[in-house]
Amino acid sequence: MEILHKDVKSIKGIGEAKAKLMAKLGIYLLEDLLYFYPRGYKDKSIITDIDKLQNEETYTIRAIVEGRLKESRSRNGMLFTKCRVKDSTGCASLVWFNNRYIKNSLVSDLEYFFHGKVKRVGKEIVLESPEFEQASAGGSLNLNRIVPYYSLTEGLSQKELRKAVRSVIEAIYEKSADVFPEEFRKLYSLAEINFSFNNIHFPESIYNLKLAERRFKFEELFMLQSGLIHIKRMNHESKKGIRFLNSDKVYDFMKSLPFSLTNAQQRVIGEIFEDMDNDNIMNRLVQGDVGSGKTIVAFLALYKCVLSGYQGIMMAPTEILAEQHYLSFCQLMGHTGLRAGMLKGSMTARQKQKVYEQIKSGELDVVIGTHALIQEGVEFCRLGLAITDEQHRFGVRQRAMLSAKGENPDMLVMTATPIPRTLSLILYGDLDISVIDEMPPGRKKVDTYYIDSSKKDRMFNFIKKELDAGRQAYIVCPLVEESEKLELSSAVEYRASLQEKYFKDYKVGLLHGKMKASEKNEVMESFRVNEAKIMVATTVIEVGVNIPNATIMVIENAERFGLAQLHQLRGRVGRGSSQSYCILVSDADNEVARERLSYMTKTENGFDIAEKDLVLRGGGEILGKRQHGLPELKIADIVQDAELLKLSRKAVEYLYDNNKLEEPEYSRMKKILDQRFSRVLEEITLN
Repeated sequence: MEILHKDVKSIKGIGEAKAKLMAKLGIYLLEDLLYFYPRGYKDKSIITDIDKLQNEETYTIRAIVEGRLKESRSRNGMLFTKCRVKDSTGCASLVWFNNRYIKNSLVSDLEYFFHGKVKRVGKEIVLESPEFEQASAGGSLNLNRIVPYYSLTEGLSQKELRKAVRSVIEAIYEKSADVFPEEFRKLYSLAEINFSFNNIHFPESIYNLKLAERRFKFEELFMLQSGLIHIKRMNHESKKGIRFLNSDKVYDFMKSLPFSLTNAQQRVIGEIFEDMDNDNIMNRLVQGDVGSGKTIVAFLALYKCVLSGYQGIMMAPTEILAEQHYLSFCQLMGHTGLRAGMLKGSMTARQKQKVYEQIKSGELDVVIGTHALIQEGVEFCRLGLAITDEQHRFGVRQRAMLSAKGENPDMLVMTATPIPRTLSLILYGDLDISVIDEMPPGRKKVDTYYIDSSKKDRMFNFIKKELDAGRQAYIVCPLVEESEKLELSSAVEYRASLQEKYFKDYKVGLLHGKMKASEKNEVMESFRVNEAKIMVATTVIEVGVNIPNATIMVIENAERFGLAQLHQLRGRVGRGSSQSYCILVSDADNEVARERLSYMTKTENGFDIAEKDLVLRGGGEILGKRQHGLPELKIADIVQDAELLKLSRKAVEYLYDNNKLEEPEYSRMKKILDQRFSRVLEEITLN
């Protein structure tokens, strides 16, 4: 509708200054105002007679102002403004403090709504600093109703925002065409759009508010999943991928590995190879807990790719992890004849140029690296398979950039961060999902303990015993919320304190995110060869560090981490044959924080932990920074609205499976979805 694309300055009373304030809230057009949902509501619709008012309670009354307002000052100079009001049951006094504008805001003998807290002074009923609004036939925005409350910025009031929203609703009321046809609304019990706009902002009842909320939550989840499913189907149907061969040779190679694959690994390899054997483009996510063996699965897919005459790439979020993958690949796959190379940001221009030439000429079969793989200048001879590890560190856009390096290559993405099923529908709705839900035999359970800081001396003595036995330890230093600079300073001081106070006879290293890649490599090498006995680190060690000799993981301020992140950190130990330990240190007195940390001591199952984290912290925090190309969720909550999430997905599949978008009644929906798809695709592709 054309009117919704007008600037907010077209609203009476909104000038340049107010428009700038609204822009801070992301409100530029009238449409933005309509979808700027209230953050909460207060029910001020119940009118109470004056003779029923109770002390220390908050009420809304409807009363007439009696006589003029009177001003007086206390001995310390405070201004008091008072007046009397009455209704059919009695009288009350109103008082405001240091408000010189009130005197001219109320008119004697007119009727108003007043909302405030009651203070009884003897027999006198007093409302202190009440909100008020004249009772009129036009209906109230701020009192005598369920009142919306919006997120604000300084200089913009609730009353101003409500008035602006109301003016837009009045301008478009009964003119908005619904994106959902009547048949579709009935099928999924959805309220009509005009009703929903009115009742999400100015609900006529709690029941109507719930209907409007459900409608907009469903719409938000539906639009999000429509985009993801559209991308998925487009990849499957409109583009032809590569048909890879030689699965038998890979299976023969698997028999020669120095270890046996688990049933879960074999099942996932079968799912990947089934995708690679047909000419649809593979877009598959492999979820596997820390240590479940995702890497060898990826290497086998790369081997199949190269045997079929194509190149493969594997991208990791950190140089440490990329180097680890490269070394592991050379160790496991070196005798196969595959020619592997590495590309990372810290390489010199000359080193990079040499790798560029080897990639373009086809001299390299497999390239393992970081974001450097998707930079300009990297041209592949015949890219067939692109793999990203620790997928939660990348967004949809990076996947698209990686894919664009070849002609419809297969995509395999991996994560050691278990994602609850409900969250997977949002983050990876465009991907098929495989799960490695079995650990290799012989991996020992990491004993996990939760202590407060009063037990730290005992903890440090325990660490010394492990060090004296030849083991090593990680200590994740306390998080500082204020700034990265302070966090770095804190890490440096913490490491120095440990070295001087507790571990004078042991080398204590320091690893943090602000280090240059060469410095990180030097520190990690010192730890890898057992020269440094303790590694003090920020969460830079969350992924990509594999030191089997490290048996202790200490996490300070553990309450500040999510369960999934704690689980990732814990996964850095328990990689060798010795018993390993994880110690969570926290003085948190918050009940939820204590529950989360206690839960960590009871289970090592990453998927159970992820589900628990989702319930305790909510979806917003776990999603973190929004993925490139995915719209924000403004009203829906993936935890609270899990059932709506599933229903909206069924609705999208219903449309596609029954070709409903080709029916005349669905033409408006098809047009809007096409527009949204093109915007999303524009955002996540290189064009």
